[in-house]
Amino acid sequence: MTFTDNELTDKKFQKELNSGTAALVLLAVLERAQEPMYGYQIAKHLDTGSEEVPVKQGALYPVLRALEVGGLLESQVEPSVTGPPRRYYQITSTGRDTLRQWIEIWNRTKTFVESSLKGNRHE
Repeated sequence: MTFTDNELTDKKFQKELNSGTAALVLLAVLERAQEPMYGYQIAKHLDTGSEEVPVKQGALYPVLRALEVGGLLESQVEPSVTGPPRRYYQITSTGRDTLRQWIEIWNRTKTFVESSLKGNRHE
Protein backbone atom coordinates (compact mmCIF):
# COMPACT_ATOMS: atom_id res chain seq x y z
CA MET A 1 0.00 0.00 0.00
CA THR A 2 1.44 3.35 -0.99
CA PHE A 3 0.37 6.74 0.28
CA THR A 4 0.39 10.11 -1.40
CA ASP A 5 2.18 13.01 0.28
CA ASN A 6 -1.21 14.38 1.38
CA GLU A 7 -2.22 11.06 2.92
CA LEU A 8 1.08 10.84 4.80
CA THR A 9 0.66 14.40 6.03
CA ASP A 10 -2.91 13.61 7.11
CA LYS A 11 -1.79 10.47 8.95
CA LYS A 12 1.00 12.37 10.71
CA PHE A 13 -1.41 15.14 11.75
CA GLN A 14 -3.94 12.58 13.05
CA LYS A 15 -1.22 10.73 14.96
CA GLU A 16 -0.08 13.97 16.62
CA LEU A 17 -3.65 14.85 17.59
CA ASN A 18 -4.22 11.36 18.97
CA SER A 19 -1.04 11.35 21.05
CA GLY A 20 -1.95 14.74 22.46
CA THR A 21 -5.41 13.64 23.58
CA ALA A 22 -4.80 10.03 24.65
CA ALA A 23 -4.06 10.75 28.31
CA LEU A 24 -7.05 13.09 28.60
CA VAL A 25 -9.39 10.47 27.09
CA LEU A 26 -8.06 7.66 29.28
CA LEU A 27 -8.43 9.71 32.45
CA ALA A 28 -11.99 10.62 31.46
CA VAL A 29 -12.93 6.98 30.81
CA LEU A 30 -11.50 5.82 34.11
CA GLU A 31 -13.05 8.73 35.99
CA ARG A 32 -16.51 7.64 34.81
CA ALA A 33 -15.89 3.93 35.43
CA GLN A 34 -17.82 2.38 38.30
CA GLU A 35 -14.95 -0.01 39.02
CA PRO A 36 -11.31 -0.51 37.96
CA MET A 37 -10.85 -1.54 34.34
CA TYR A 38 -8.17 -3.57 32.56
CA GLY A 39 -6.60 -2.54 29.28
CA TYR A 40 -8.73 -4.63 26.96
CA GLN A 41 -11.93 -3.33 28.61
CA ILE A 42 -10.73 0.24 28.12
CA ALA A 43 -9.82 -0.46 24.49
CA LYS A 44 -13.27 -1.96 23.84
CA HIS A 45 -14.90 1.04 25.49
CA LEU A 46 -12.98 3.35 23.16
CA ASP A 47 -13.58 1.30 20.01
CA THR A 48 -16.04 3.23 17.88
CA GLY A 49 -15.34 1.24 14.75
CA SER A 50 -13.64 4.32 13.32
CA GLU A 51 -10.05 4.58 12.12
CA GLU A 52 -9.70 7.82 14.09
CA VAL A 53 -9.70 6.30 17.58
CA PRO A 54 -7.37 8.49 19.67
CA VAL A 55 -5.89 5.52 21.49
CA LYS A 56 -5.19 2.34 19.57
CA GLN A 57 -4.86 -0.75 21.73
CA GLY A 58 -1.11 -1.03 21.14
CA ALA A 59 -0.54 2.54 22.31
CA LEU A 60 -2.91 2.21 25.25
CA TYR A 61 -0.56 0.44 27.64
CA PRO A 62 2.37 2.88 27.46
CA VAL A 63 -0.01 5.77 28.15
CA LEU A 64 -1.61 3.90 31.07
CA ARG A 65 1.86 3.17 32.50
CA ALA A 66 2.93 6.79 32.10
CA LEU A 67 -0.23 8.00 33.86
CA GLU A 68 0.44 5.55 36.67
CA VAL A 69 4.08 6.65 37.01
CA GLY A 70 2.79 10.22 37.20
CA GLY A 71 0.47 9.30 40.07
CA LEU A 72 -2.71 9.91 38.06
CA LEU A 73 -3.70 6.24 37.99
CA GLU A 74 -3.05 3.27 40.21
CA SER A 75 -3.22 -0.37 39.25
CA GLN A 76 -3.51 -3.78 40.75
CA VAL A 77 -2.83 -7.15 39.15
CA GLU A 78 -5.53 -9.75 39.68
CA PRO A 79 -5.76 -13.35 38.51
CA SER A 80 -8.04 -14.16 35.59
CA VAL A 81 -9.99 -17.40 35.20
CA THR A 82 -9.76 -17.15 31.40
CA GLY A 83 -6.06 -16.37 30.92
CA PRO A 84 -3.07 -14.55 32.34
CA PRO A 85 -3.43 -12.12 35.25
CA ARG A 86 -4.92 -8.73 34.39
CA ARG A 87 -3.80 -5.29 35.50
CA TYR A 88 -6.78 -3.20 36.59
CA TYR A 89 -6.48 0.59 36.53
CA GLN A 90 -8.35 3.24 38.46
CA ILE A 91 -7.98 6.99 38.66
CA THR A 92 -6.46 8.56 41.76
CA SER A 93 -7.60 11.75 43.49
CA THR A 94 -4.61 13.49 41.88
CA GLY A 95 -5.80 12.09 38.55
CA ARG A 96 -9.27 13.52 39.12
CA ASP A 97 -7.83 16.96 39.91
CA THR A 98 -5.57 16.77 36.87
CA LEU A 99 -8.48 15.69 34.68
CA ARG A 100 -10.47 18.77 35.73
CA GLN A 101 -7.50 21.00 34.87
CA TRP A 102 -6.92 19.24 31.54
CA ILE A 103 -10.60 19.59 30.61
CA GLU A 104 -10.32 23.34 31.18
CA ILE A 105 -7.19 23.47 29.02
CA TRP A 106 -8.90 21.32 26.36
CA ASN A 107 -11.95 23.59 26.29
CA ARG A 108 -9.80 26.73 25.93
CA THR A 109 -7.77 25.07 23.17
CA LYS A 110 -10.88 23.81 21.39
CA THR A 111 -12.47 27.26 21.53
CA PHE A 112 -9.30 28.88 20.17
CA VAL A 113 -8.97 26.36 17.31
CA GLU A 114 -12.64 26.55 16.35
CA SER A 115 -12.53 30.33 16.42
CA SER A 116 -9.36 30.35 14.31
CA LEU A 117 -10.86 27.97 11.78
CA LYS A 118 -13.89 30.25 11.46
CA GLY A 119 -11.56 33.19 10.81
CA ASN A 120 -12.23 35.13 13.98
CA ARG A 121 -9.39 37.36 15.14
CA HIS A 122 -7.76 37.01 18.53
CA GLU A 123 -6.46 40.22 20.02
